[in-house]
Amino acid sequence: MKHKIIFLIMLLSILAIGVACSSTEPSPVAFPTETLMIEPTEVLPTPTQVIKESVVPAVLRYGTEFADWGTGDPHLAAAYQDRIVVDMIFNGLIRYEPGNAPAIEPDLAESIPNPEIVGGKQVWTFRLRKGIMCHPSPQTEKYELTADDVVYSLQKSANPNRSAYAGEYEGMTIEKVDDYTVKIIQAPPLSSILFLAKVTDYSGGFIVCKKAIEAMGDEAFKAHPVGTGPFMFESYTPGKTVTLVANEHYFRGTPLLTGVEVQFIPDEEERVEALTSKKVDAIQISLDKELIKNMEQQEGVVVGVHGVGEIGTIYFNTSVEPLNDLRVRQAIAYALDREKFLDLFGKEFIGNVYSPVPSQFLPGGLTHEEVTNLNLDYTVDLDKAKALLDEAGYPDGFSLKIISSEHHTYLKPYTSMKEQLAQIGIDIEIEVVEHSEMHKLIREDVNPFVIYVAWRPNADVFLTRFFHSDSIVVTGAKPDTNFSHYDQIDDLIESARLETNPHTQIEQWLHDA
Repeated sequence: MKHKIIFLIMLLSILAIGVACSSTEPSPVAFPTETLMIEPTEVLPTPTQVIKESVVPAVLRYGTEFADWGTGDPHLAAAYQDRIVVDMIFNGLIRYEPGNAPAIEPDLAESIPNPEIVGGKQVWTFRLRKGIMCHPSPQTEKYELTADDVVYSLQKSANPNRSAYAGEYEGMTIEKVDDYTVKIIQAPPLSSILFLAKVTDYSGGFIVCKKAIEAMGDEAFKAHPVGTGPFMFESYTPGKTVTLVANEHYFRGTPLLTGVEVQFIPDEEERVEALTSKKVDAIQISLDKELIKNMEQQEGVVVGVHGVGEIGTIYFNTSVEPLNDLRVRQAIAYALDREKFLDLFGKEFIGNVYSPVPSQFLPGGLTHEEVTNLNLDYTVDLDKAKALLDEAGYPDGFSLKIISSEHHTYLKPYTSMKEQLAQIGIDIEIEVVEHSEMHKLIREDVNPFVIYVAWRPNADVFLTRFFHSDSIVVTGAKPDTNFSHYDQIDDLIESARLETNPHTQIEQWLHDA
């Protein structure tokens, strides 16, 4: 694969505040989506002062860039505005350590087990903490979470009619041993890297409360989610707000905040005005350097960054002319300057990665040094780029048309590509459409190359969804996001997936990358 497709890959960061997960060092990222800002009432106290002075904690009012809420069912929540809500309502058997993802730790479970092989099958046995309470619902009182809820929840995650992540749970059988013990039988066996991601506090790994959802029904549950997390659903006003209240019975302790109010304010100027006029306490903003500079100069406003956000990758469609010619793809790679992409948003927020799997955050990716040693770093060289185009039969360049979202995460990089590629005679026409329409059209294979911004929990998911032939858009057996039409490493991906030794598996992923 390394000699067939050329990648320019960057990381994207999300700015955050307060108790949000944060890295101890700035995260190297690029192609940003949004930032969070918080305005303290007076002087921002130290963390110890927050604890001492917040005798009666306040409701955090948070302004998001999205127009409305979609669903509160965690097994259907894929959009950012849905996930920020379900993250506060639900738990997993295990969770990503706050501020230290992808490291994991026990959550609803007492500990992280080691698997056993029983009768040729892999068995994971989880013992639940006692005394964890499910939130009350309109039809049910609060009650203690047991193995029945875990079995029900993971079976729901595996049901394609009730979950957007059902494919991740194929081959999994869930059994109750006793009220506080659950046995998960995995066939075929998986490494801990791949299996444990399925039972974390993410996507299908969120645990729902059986009695509540059965009493309410799936549709009502989407509008009134019930979990075990630090905050409970209180109300929803369409196009306006989702309001959560603190869970006094949360097993990790009552939250310092009495509640969280998510406000939907799609217009950025309105969000900024809401912050400066103290109508909200925190907002998302785009990673616009001038806007961030302006907000940093506002009295009482703090701008912060946290964690890894997403990876921005350029995928070349190797099935269409002229990008089916390796020399053309190499020419484009030599013409693109990573530093110019970084300058779009500010280097304090963004940085580079050098393989499809980001080595800074996940095992199985190539580092910058490793890519350089393989002569695949493609340092800018316009003369070499022009020579490659001439050799490929395009001495005067060529023209391409690209569909882009209006969102700055996509439009800024596409516009920068247009400017950079013009230097070697490649003319790019950009048609701007709504964000949802772009996602629809790129899955219909309209773009000769695609910038795609995403995060995936492990190397297998990155490689499968973007490089397995089954995932090729339109024509694949399970069309997904293989925009490059690459089909040469299916066996390597599948072999690595079945490797149960994590160290050997990582080595295989490095070979794939």
